[in-house]
Amino acid sequence: MVKSSNNWNKAVARVRKLYARIANVRRDFLHKATTAISGNHALVCIEDLRVTNMARSAKGSAEAPGKRVAQKSGLNRAILDQGWREFRRQLEYKMPWMGGTLLAVPAQDTSRTCPCCAHVAKENRVTQAQFRCVNCGYSNHADVVGAMNILERGHRLLACGETVWSGRSMKQEPAEATTRGCA
Repeated sequence: MVKSSNNWNKAVARVRKLYARIANVRRDFLHKATTAISGNHALVCIEDLRVTNMARSAKGSAEAPGKRVAQKSGLNRAILDQGWREFRRQLEYKMPWMGGTLLAVPAQDTSRTCPCCAHVAKENRVTQAQFRCVNCGYSNHADVVGAMNILERGHRLLACGETVWSGRSMKQEPAEATTRGCA
């Protein structure tokens, strides 16, 4: 089609309508999910992810061009399409409405820390989906291990009295290890 022709304008309108529908479906899903979570749970612990930094461009500069720019661009698109920041924003205002508490815990090593012995090592993460502790041999799905560590860190924050979410100014979690038990 010739740019700015009537047929081109119609095609542009169809694409815009399609993308608007996709955005509405995503927004609807996020509202339903966050409403269900905030209505069913008094305490929600999430990772304090820096989505803006995660989705930053890798193109670099003319003097130092970036590597794997196309792959990073695809990853950025996937991260932004998931709506992680919007999910967190909705939880931030819905949890107090429902009488709950939202805690954001630091994301460092949540999927590399063993929930049984607290051993932190890069080698604990065998694959993207598999976790196996090199110290005690504990094995589980990596996402389950990450969720267990996030919840445990949230409980530590709560025990220290850090119950109020105040944006990015929340204090760091306690550095000392706690007694852990695994069945």
